[in-house]
Amino acid sequence: MKKRVANCPSCGGPVEFNSRSSFVAICEFCQCVVARGDRGVEDHGKVSDLVVTNTPLFRGATGKLANKNFEVTGRVQYQHPAGGVWDEWYLLFSNGKWGWLAEAEGRFFLTFEKRIPSSVEIPDFESLEPGTRFKLGSKGDVAVREVTTAISNGAEGEIPWAFRVGAPHRFADLEGQNNEFGTVEYADDGLKLFLGREVTLDDLKIDAGGWGAGAPGSDEIRVKALSVSCPNCAGPLELHAPDETQRVCCPSCSSLLDCESGNLSYLKTLKTRRVKPVIPLGTVGKLNDVEYTIIGFMERFARYQGVDYPWTEYLLKSSKGGFRWLVRTNKHWSFVKPVSVGAITEGARTARYDHTSFRLYDSGKATVRYVLGEFFWRVEVGEETKTADYIAPPRMVSVERSMGDQKEMNVSVGEYLTVEEVEEAFGVKDLARSWKVGTLQPAPVISGVMVSWAAFAVLMVLLKTIFSVVLTDGVDFGFFLIMLVLMSVFPIGVLIHRYSFEVSRWQDSDYSPYSTE
Repeated sequence: MKKRVANCPSCGGPVEFNSRSSFVAICEFCQCVVARGDRGVEDHGKVSDLVVTNTPLFRGATGKLANKNFEVTGRVQYQHPAGGVWDEWYLLFSNGKWGWLAEAEGRFFLTFEKRIPSSVEIPDFESLEPGTRFKLGSKGDVAVREVTTAISNGAEGEIPWAFRVGAPHRFADLEGQNNEFGTVEYADDGLKLFLGREVTLDDLKIDAGGWGAGAPGSDEIRVKALSVSCPNCAGPLELHAPDETQRVCCPSCSSLLDCESGNLSYLKTLKTRRVKPVIPLGTVGKLNDVEYTIIGFMERFARYQGVDYPWTEYLLKSSKGGFRWLVRTNKHWSFVKPVSVGAITEGARTARYDHTSFRLYDSGKATVRYVLGEFFWRVEVGEETKTADYIAPPRMVSVERSMGDQKEMNVSVGEYLTVEEVEEAFGVKDLARSWKVGTLQPAPVISGVMVSWAAFAVLMVLLKTIFSVVLTDGVDFGFFLIMLVLMSVFPIGVLIHRYSFEVSRWQDSDYSPYSTE
């Protein structure tokens, strides 16, 4: 590929344009935004320093998708209004096509710019709400996950659009049923549509050897933890995800700290009642053959008729990137992962996910009451979200919608874990057991009992028939009837137990199918 070299209008250094279709290149010497214009190159200001992120990608990396080679030419770093940054990488394919690869919270979304079909009407930015569904031509229904305005900050390399430092970036993220992903950009020059899907590094055939390369010129490497001191009490803190953590709560003085690339600043001291995690922060465990580190802990509650119903959540950092949750409710546990908003369909009192119907168990408002450790967003005590939980034991679909200025929707799926599974996974002992039925606790299996009962009943009928033929005096029918009744006691008891089990599961729900009200 023939390179085109221009002189930076700010410092005079050489700036390379590797593609005819790239609009902007960042000068490596003075960080000037060098844009192509009608009369040569133009100075569009200087970019902010890139926030060092724990990214496996780097400028110059190569890969292959659908038998087409590509090179990572550059990236733009956006500042989210809720705090934190995410990277948007640009892939130049061998056929001259550009791909947009967004990286956030350990997940990757690859999209390509598409023409908006004339038959498709995309709603106005102001009218969009999380969860809104609309048809996107042949792509079918998509759901809106987030509607917000970010700010473009840092950048490096070549960029296929007219990047401006500090420019607002109005967009809506869309998700479909099968990992489809899309973004609608509400730009000054009109709507732009980008469609694609969630991908992995394996999908892109990128060698992860560049893991931890971070910003250009950075000598930082990927570390498991960073030891720092609390700026309020000087107590020791260990950050397990320093590049992604936005908030930290000090276990020594209960100070809520803002975190930027591992640099801490004091915000306030929390006056809430302390809650001790039953599994300590920093504990490493393995679930589904993936290693996780517990980096954060919070207590949330829902209030109903003046009574608070609390539960606790442990934030898990995956060794493969990304986050999961370990949730403890009434001494029962579940393992929770995020899923696509488009993967579920909500009804009046049901939700459908993964070809399974889930029944509404609870809805209302969840409030954060206590926090400890690290979080990848700017968590606050008192933070509220609208929630709806749907169950099909042993799984639960949870839908959360932000309240206030943020317009975001998150969907997760939790699966029941026994106390023994949690103890084995995280190497802990003597976790408390519950005598109550858990919301997601699997019901007793009765299929084998009923099959055995039916088999014995058929056998009794056959024996009566045979003996009636063989014995001249006939067979005492009453004896066989008594035996059949005695045989039925156990399966009937199992059925009663199963019914009682389900009634207990639903006793705290306003949507119980067993309610007589």
